[in-house]
Order: sequence, then C-alpha cells, then structure tokens
Amino acid sequence: MQNFWPSSGFTPLQRNPRGWLLPTDDYLRFFLARPELAPVAESCEAERALHAALLALPSRPVTPADVQNVQDQDVRDSYQFFLRFRDGLLAAGTLEAYYLGLFARDGTGVITIPPLFIDLLAQAITHNLLHESGDAYEVRAGEMLFRPQRISTQDGQVLSGDREVIDMFSETGGLGDFGRFLAEAKAPLRTISLQVLGEANAPDYWQQADRHAFLLDLTHEVTADLSHGLVLKMTRARSGLKALAGVLQKWVRHFLGVGVTIRPLQKIDDDAWRWHLGLDTEATALLNDLYEDRVVAAERLDRLVSLFRLDFEDPQEMRADVAGKPVYMGLMMNAEGVLRIKPQNLLVNLPLRSWMQ
Repeated sequence: MQNFWPSSGFTPLQRNPRGWLLPTDDYLRFFLARPELAPVAESCEAERALHAALLALPSRPVTPADVQNVQDQDVRDSYQFFLRFRDGLLAAGTLEAYYLGLFARDGTGVITIPPLFIDLLAQAITHNLLHESGDAYEVRAGEMLFRPQRISTQDGQVLSGDREVIDMFSETGGLGDFGRFLAEAKAPLRTISLQVLGEANAPDYWQQADRHAFLLDLTHEVTADLSHGLVLKMTRARSGLKALAGVLQKWVRHFLGVGVTIRPLQKIDDDAWRWHLGLDTEATALLNDLYEDRVVAAERLDRLVSLFRLDFEDPQEMRADVAGKPVYMGLMMNAEGVLRIKPQNLLVNLPLRSWMQ
C-alpha cells in the first residue's frame, strides 16, 4: 500500500469487512498533532495538560471545565471542534458512516464541524479507495475531491492546479516564509515551473515531496467534423477528466454499493433530460438554470469545465420514474477561477431506488 498522501492520516486506520475505515487512537493523535491543536511556546499549563492527556488516551472523557481552563479562546474553540468531531466519529464507528451522517439523504444531517475536518475525512476515504493504485493520473485526480483547484484555460487547454500550491508560488515563488521575505524586500524570486502531469513525468509523481505541485490536464478530446457524416476524434492518451470519472465511480460504489459508469461529455443533447446534479455549488446552479430553460450568461457558461454522463449498471437500482435514464453532472469553476468539488453531492443526489446501508 502506498502512502502517497502522508497528510491524510490514512496509515493508522484499519478496515472493517466491508472495507470501511475504523478510527483508531493513532488516527485521533494525527489530529492532535496538527497546528490547530499542538501546543506552542505560549501555551498555558491547562492547554498542555489537556493535550498530553488526550495524546495518552485520545478517547478519554473531557469535561467542559477541562476546555474552559485553557486561556486562549481560539485554542478552546479548536478543542471544542475536535471533541465534537471525535465523539461523532467514534459513535458512528467508521469514517464513512460518519461522513454519510453529515450529509444524510433524508435531510437530517447537520454540519457541526469546520470544512477542514470534512476535507480530511474525504482525503482519508479517497486514499482508501486508491491505496493500491499505481496510476498517477487517477491519484492526482483524487486530490480534487478534497483540495480546491485553480483552473487555467488558454488556447483550448484546461489545466487544474492545486489552489494552495498555486497561490504560494504566486506569492513567494515557492520559497515559503523566506520567499515572502524576499518579496517584501522586492528581491527577485526564483522562477518555478509547475509540471503538467504526462507520460514522461508520471513516474516522478510518486517521488515528488509535494505531489500537489503537478497540474492535471482537463482538456476534452478534440472532435472535428470532416463532412459527409465523418467525424474525427483526436483522443489524448491520458485524460484527467477520465481519471476523475474513474475516481468518482469508485466513490459511489464504495459508499452506496451501486455500480455506475461515468464518462466526460462536451454537451448535453437529450430531449428527455430527466436528472442532473452538480459536482460543486456553481455547477448545481448552472444545471438547474439550463434544465429550467432560463437564460444563462455566456460568462457563466465559459466557466463550465466539463459535463459528465453517469449510467447505472443496473437500472433497477434507480427510482422507477427515471430508471434507465442517464444522470448528467457538471463541473464548474467560480468567478475567481477556483473549483471546489463536493463529492458528497454524489451520495445525496443520485436517484436511488432505496437507501443501501
């Protein structure tokens, strides 16, 4: 098993017979070691004592007084979030069950933890899906389920880069705090060229210290009409969109036990369009407007990265009124060029005949 995302906390997790992840004390210690909770030089004695006690036994009971005795309000808030997350996770029994409970299909889910915790859950679960993968494209596409991306479009090419990495390179030349110091001093920064993942450098993905520095090509295949009913399709050997579709297929099967096939689309040409869902907030709103035949500004359409078609392997798994019909999906960046996939939308909004535990 490859630990290709050390920051996921995946290594100390265990699986139940279904393949879902069981939380362990070491997984909880992974959160306690994060900068939001790890003590610093200025930490008070109560904070240090609470942290040491939780490190020794992460599931130990914690009283309100234990938290209130911590002097720093931000630290108190961080502990309250962590304890809420810990208690919910242990009660659910697995990471997947807890994640599903946050986004219940019946509308009873209540989000009481920060987005960071949700992203870390999604990262560990995605790591579980791909832990035996040797496909750099697939693993890089998997990053999109829990790390916001910046999308760049130029000359027909669509590239997805990790937002945090892109912003750091933009601000500091990739040199962190030292680069920020040089920038403030108006000193020249070294130029760093981010690599587009391709056949030549795919082996490097596994060796790179920061794998999030690779760009993923989300460009559609090129279709040319040669007239006389002939169409030429120039298909790229490796597609980031196809890799992402494969990850989403695994995500659905892992959580719902339902087999689906997903493939990228350039347009929806279906007079019997019956069901759709957005893979992000922007795409959800756009598809709703298109479905209702509302006028959509060209600027919004230009921000659509891709469409997808999802088909159930067994139509009997679908609601009777849409059985056998495709589900159309959209992927879209916001006005600032940021794409943030919400993989929970696939779990909440698919037209399932029944909820499968």
